[in-house]
Amino acid sequence: MLVKVFGAALQGVDATMVTIEVNITRGVQFFLVGLPDSAVKESHERIVSAVQHNGLRFPHSQVVVNMAPADIRKEGSAYDLPLAIGILAADGQVNTQRLERYVIMGEMGLDGALMPIKGSLPIAIKARELGYDGFILPRQNAREAAVVNKLKVYGVDNMMQVIRFFNGEEELEETVVDTRAEFYAHQSDFPYDFADVKGQQRAKRAFEVAASGSHNIILIGPPGSGKSMMAKRLPSILPPLSLAESLETTKIHSVAGKLGSNASLIAIRPFRSPHHTISSVALVGGGSNPQPGEISLAHNGVLFCDEFPEFPRHILELLRQPLEDRHITVSRAKYTIDYPANFMMVASMNPCPCGYYTHPTRPCICSPTQVQRYLGKISGPLLDRFDLQVEITPVPFEKLSDRGRAESSAVIRERVIRAREIQSERFHGEKGVHCNAQMTRQLLEKYAVPDEEGIRILRLAMERLNLSARAYDRILKVSRTIADLEGCEQINSDHIGEAIGYRSLDRENWVS
Repeated sequence: MLVKVFGAALQGVDATMVTIEVNITRGVQFFLVGLPDSAVKESHERIVSAVQHNGLRFPHSQVVVNMAPADIRKEGSAYDLPLAIGILAADGQVNTQRLERYVIMGEMGLDGALMPIKGSLPIAIKARELGYDGFILPRQNAREAAVVNKLKVYGVDNMMQVIRFFNGEEELEETVVDTRAEFYAHQSDFPYDFADVKGQQRAKRAFEVAASGSHNIILIGPPGSGKSMMAKRLPSILPPLSLAESLETTKIHSVAGKLGSNASLIAIRPFRSPHHTISSVALVGGGSNPQPGEISLAHNGVLFCDEFPEFPRHILELLRQPLEDRHITVSRAKYTIDYPANFMMVASMNPCPCGYYTHPTRPCICSPTQVQRYLGKISGPLLDRFDLQVEITPVPFEKLSDRGRAESSAVIRERVIRAREIQSERFHGEKGVHCNAQMTRQLLEKYAVPDEEGIRILRLAMERLNLSARAYDRILKVSRTIADLEGCEQINSDHIGEAIGYRSLDRENWVS
């Protein structure tokens, strides 16, 4: 008897439907074809044990299973449940009448209990797109998949529930999630607040400017000056995610298996902080079983690289292309996958190996050559991709001991949102451009033209600091954002001057 069951395979952050065809004939062998990996092939032993444990009979005949399309590699243990249902249905133990209307996925234990899988959300999106009635999967993933409307999602605990459902012996409980209510209820759940940061007014202003225009920012200063503390608070002043951004972000984390049990939509912008020992595959994605890297997990959020010069040079250079293109294409011999990577880059570093080159009271023990060599670990082209380069000094005791609370993240966020609204209206007709950091040369000439005094100051800075053409563009972009924060249509000399002040590492006399 030939039976078809439907599952899905993940390709990048999207899903492709997989038809599992099972045919039982006379014989004694078991064949599994259709480009399965080792984990899929091992499902035979798990299925046999689960079937026998639950008092059912595994077919004593020849079983041929084909997973189509055969040119897509099937990976992971999430095919256990559809394979088991397909085999039992082909043997006549499961009613086949409703099988073709449902997508089924789930990893099984030896007793038939189901365990969570990766990529539930993109599979649910694909199932709705292709017109399936429902999606049956482990209960731990049900809320994640239920954010997709117009698709019935059933979370189950074991294989027998699915069998009884198709045999008409038991009704499954549909998982229903009020997506919008949950999404908007958690948009302000931040663990950190800028009100906790003492002093550092200039640095906080730089973060406000960076958040308003989605600019990349690098902080340089001695240990303990508050670089990491402020970076962790950046998501609290960024504009809230839209539903479309949230869905896109959640898909990436779903494919990577980073969503917890019973999770639904991600409501706040992600903050990723990889250690400097990270590998290139972990950063950009790929691997033998392709997975999104840290730059994709930071999509629509923040990628924070602490101790920036400690990252290997070849790792840092991998960031140059996605910082410009806002996506990463991973090409290998067996596959090519495109992952989104539209993130804000935040980096922090000490000014020298000992860390105290710019400290106002502690002496630095490094020579100018050592300082230059330390800074030289970051290439000029990569450094140019940071719109703001901010020097930070330690907070004096008087400000640390001040018991008053600083301006809260909620207040700063309101100003950031207003600036972003101005940019959204400005770039309404520009495809792929939503904020000032994404402006092209043509848009700069249209929207970021300073007044005469601003042009004079910018020319002087270019000549004295020997800035690159990319740095010139960055200054104009930041100036446009500063003007938006003040509600000014025209960029003036004050805006240009402040933007130039955020180019600390471009100064020739930075290392004396």
